[in-house]
Amino acid sequence: MLHSTRVSSTGRIAWLCLGLAVLAASCSPGVGQPGHEPIRVFAASSLTEGFAELAQAFEATHPGNKVALQFAGSQSLRLQIEQGAPADVFASANEAHVRELVRAGTVVAPSAFATNRLAIVVPTDNPAAVKTFDDLPSAKRIVVGTEQVPVGAYTRTMLRNAEARLGPDLSAVLSRHIVSEEPNARLVRAKVELGEADAAIVYETDARSAMHARTIDIPADVNVDATYFIGAVAGAERREGAEAWIRFVQSDQGQQILRQHGFRRSE
Repeated sequence: MLHSTRVSSTGRIAWLCLGLAVLAASCSPGVGQPGHEPIRVFAASSLTEGFAELAQAFEATHPGNKVALQFAGSQSLRLQIEQGAPADVFASANEAHVRELVRAGTVVAPSAFATNRLAIVVPTDNPAAVKTFDDLPSAKRIVVGTEQVPVGAYTRTMLRNAEARLGPDLSAVLSRHIVSEEPNARLVRAKVELGEADAAIVYETDARSAMHARTIDIPADVNVDATYFIGAVAGAERREGAEAWIRFVQSDQGQQILRQHGFRRSE
């Protein structure tokens, strides 16, 4: 009898566990339902604050959907996607990296969604006394982005534009003062905030959110427009979610959030 009772108790426990498992499965979202996997958004580092707020607003207006944000330099994110990193959306700080992924069939139907401009940041104590753009050559320690990262490419275009203003040897003079080239705009700004540079060239949005730096405007006639592009990754697990995120970014609500962080609407 003792043996029979033990088997009966074990059986009841087994049936109870099975029932709980079935109930849990019925309550869990299916593969095709919102919330089963987050929408994985790979975005340029300069979009950090803007996209973080966009993600909160999106999740509030799209119940059951979660957004997982990954930030880095656009060229780094492009390489990760090319190597098979799981991503649903790619938002780049320029068209070039998106265009290469489109050519490879990896990103589909990209579109412009925001613009940005460049600015100079200097330490709060401003040891090189850089008060205007024309003072930039007086900075002995300058940090810029690498040529491969969008902020670095835009910087070099801007400096070529400025040669008419500050002399044809401007780029050559400043190149001798460059002490570091960084792979994304946030790392460029960090060098100034850490006191390791007299000046750095970043996006206006990064300058705006700097905690320990002052901003020097770049004249409009030499500055450049940085255009951001966004597109869904081919074969994305959350394709519908990716398209919903892109629509939200481009919506009036999404654009208002980006404007609050210093971005302009792309025409």
